[in-house]
Amino acid sequence: MYSATTRHIKVTVRPRFLAEESRPAEGRYFWAYTVEIANMGPETVQLRSRAWEITDENGRREDVRGAGVVGEQPVLEPGERFEYTSGCPLGTPSGLMVGTYLMVAESGETFEVAIPAFSLDSPYAKRSVN
Repeated sequence: MYSATTRHIKVTVRPRFLAEESRPAEGRYFWAYTVEIANMGPETVQLRSRAWEITDENGRREDVRGAGVVGEQPVLEPGERFEYTSGCPLGTPSGLMVGTYLMVAESGETFEVAIPAFSLDSPYAKRSVN
């Protein structure tokens, strides 16, 4: 589990490798990740967009941007939480994801919330000890 808090918005991510969706012999590895966004602050906020950086184990990076998450732009009042699950395919057995959400406060102010960096590890990833 990975978490980060920005301006009273706590983002927690739980990734998991999906062996049943992966085809290692074909260079296809798939993960699901569940994200919980908790508004621990005093004002109502809305998630407007997301920006992800996805990096495979060879250092190839893909940027993914879009409106909302899983087709929604949730509004979170103080104390409320929103949870969703999505997925990520890679051509390598491991990788890394990190990102930001663009939020809008009820005052109209926009701000970015950090999505913590989290690793995508499969049983097929090369292990090294440093």
